[in-house]
Amino acid sequence: MSKQVTIIGGGVIGLCCAYYLQKEGYEITLIERGDITDGTSFGNAGYVSPSHFIPLASPGIVAQGLRWMLSSTSPFYIKPRLNLDLIRWLMTFWKQANAQTVAKNIPPLNDILQLSRELTSDIKNELGNRFRMQEVGCFMLYKSAAIEKHEIELAKQASQLQIETKILNAQEVQAMEPDVQVDVKGGVLYPIDCHLHPGDLMRTLKEHLLRAGVKLQLNTTVTGFEKKGNSVTAVITNKGKFECSQLVLASGSWLPVVSEKLGVSILLQAGKGYSMTYENMQRNLRYPAILVDKRVAMTPMGADLRMGGTMEISGLNSPLLEKRAQAIYNGAKAYYPDLPVALMPKEKIWYGLRPLTPDGLPYIGPHSKYTNLVIAGGHAMLGLSLAAATGKLVEELVAKKKTTIDVAAFRPERF
Repeated sequence: MSKQVTIIGGGVIGLCCAYYLQKEGYEITLIERGDITDGTSFGNAGYVSPSHFIPLASPGIVAQGLRWMLSSTSPFYIKPRLNLDLIRWLMTFWKQANAQTVAKNIPPLNDILQLSRELTSDIKNELGNRFRMQEVGCFMLYKSAAIEKHEIELAKQASQLQIETKILNAQEVQAMEPDVQVDVKGGVLYPIDCHLHPGDLMRTLKEHLLRAGVKLQLNTTVTGFEKKGNSVTAVITNKGKFECSQLVLASGSWLPVVSEKLGVSILLQAGKGYSMTYENMQRNLRYPAILVDKRVAMTPMGADLRMGGTMEISGLNSPLLEKRAQAIYNGAKAYYPDLPVALMPKEKIWYGLRPLTPDGLPYIGPHSKYTNLVIAGGHAMLGLSLAAATGKLVEELVAKKKTTIDVAAFRPERF
């Protein structure tokens, strides 16, 4: 078997695929449409979260989503448009969002989350903690009795998966955040969760791969492929042709655009998320937290603070909606009333696109159309959480090894 692999996509998934393949002696060419200085892998909340074992496509999301989906300031917004791919995705999402499917999908999602949490610590130990990884846990905070009941039920499910939880009242939460006022009914702490600076992780991986001899072909757009029989033999780009022995597609929200050039249909929608990062905070949080009622994520990153959230399904090229950042800011101030921050001007608001599958599980596996193709995408809000495990699994799939965990639930042709 050839030891040459071409990876398309330079987000955290593509870089982790390159990391594990390079460790096993593969010669890697990674093709990326940007320059690995921005993108969804840079501006996200920075969570590595085994606590997120409930797939996105859950009955609660559908029920809430129907109330939210046409409001451009809601946490979950779908821009109305006549688009056949969107309609097909929504119909599949609706079919998947039932209690039986969610129950079936929790074990494989938990397996890959647990594996990735362990491997992320290994990367920290191997490359040095240049990405500010902190293993202090993550809060799920709530203000209403209904959300409290729901989160405590989730904590019970977590315990059944051997995930430790700590349920705290308002006074106990406040005691753990002495520097800011916290206005909540209570919260659940997941000690296993950790957080890091995603941009620093991307830079660390990029520099490591360059030193290891990985060829990063940046600012390069894939325009087509050459095939021979049931193998992909070359990737054609705006900067020339690259011979290909093994191919990994890890192109994030652009996965369907790239795979279509291979005649492979991938059901996926881009979900836009927003964030704002405040530097050199006078008073900061000590723990990352998800503000459940408002669907806002808060992450202290040293002296800095990042707040982010929302899910906006509006296509690959839709403009920034400033009022969605306003909703994130309002949510943060509702939970932390005296937080010393002001709403950022529009030019400082970051957004990125998260690749959403209809059932909340990623696509990780080979495709029957080609013998030398592996797909790795559709990680939604769990890209950082699942990156290390995805990279390891892709290396095993390329090498035709037995995978560390069962990947059947992640097969790309399941829809």
